Amino acid sequence: MMCTVDTTVNTIPVRYTDSRINEMIRSLSSESLVLPQHFNQNEEFFLKLPEEIEVPGIPIHHDIRRSTPKEEYLAPVRQVIEALLPLIPGFFHETSYYFDASEVLRPCFFQVFRLNKLSFLYLGRLDLSFRTHDGEMIDHGGNDRTPRYRTRNIYLDCDLIPLDEILLDERRVTGFIVRQIISQTWIGETGRGYFVQGIWIDHELTKFFSRLFIPRETSLYPYYPFTCKYRSLCHALLDPDPEGRRRGVPRLKRALEFIEPEIEEIQNHLKKESFSPELPIFTSLKGRIPPVWNGLWKEIRFKRYLNEHDMKEFVLESAT
Repeated sequence: MMCTVDTTVNTIPVRYTDSRINEMIRSLSSESLVLPQHFNQNEEFFLKLPEEIEVPGIPIHHDIRRSTPKEEYLAPVRQVIEALLPLIPGFFHETSYYFDASEVLRPCFFQVFRLNKLSFLYLGRLDLSFRTHDGEMIDHGGNDRTPRYRTRNIYLDCDLIPLDEILLDERRVTGFIVRQIISQTWIGETGRGYFVQGIWIDHELTKFFSRLFIPRETSLYPYYPFTCKYRSLCHALLDPDPEGRRRGVPRLKRALEFIEPEIEEIQNHLKKESFSPELPIFTSLKGRIPPVWNGLWKEIRFKRYLNEHDMKEFVLESAT
């Protein structure tokens, strides 16, 4: 049984962590991460490895009521993590692994930060799904196992998330309660019969949050530094190494303090019309943004190019 993680829930459970994976992470001798940072045409973030790695076939099905994965799942996951550790050590350094039963193809790595009595969660996810245009298939897999393939492109989600509480059981982390500032992102349905679709404003909020803190003359597309996830304001990191995480925490804190008092009015406007930089509430808030934000993104530039399959991609040319 599989399902997709619900990024509107307020609790992120940590039910199982693997001691062997965590020992491999603790044994890292380097935390550097100097690799080309890319987005594909679907706005998905990936790193271009210096060499190909082989991603083994991974069992697809898992009963989400079972918190502990089977060894036949853990063995290939350990194998791919071991291959990636020397290539992207910064992504793993100072984190701990945990198993998410709802998304078995996206191993999770976390770190907790505290700043002025506030807590923040760094949550990094590897996406081990096979993408046809990003790798060479070795074994097709089947109904029960993913394909075995080679690739140089490793897809990641790297988020800082504000917390209300860290759940503990005798000092062991068992989960996190997200600081949810957004009441509801679902606003209705469209279509009829079998073609009914839900309407959410998550992406509109993401555009609003990100454009608010970026200078008007600056375009960071396809990167959105501030996102709506877990019904909260989160910070997506381009530099998922330890220094990048630490640099991101005060940025998220300042953004959260600015947005939270205004969030109800922002929601009400976006429920009625799509985001536009000409919205009165946006222009009003934009005029109150402290000047310190203007310099944070000025060195970031993305270059558009066509990959070997003539598909549009973007590469980061410089970063703060």
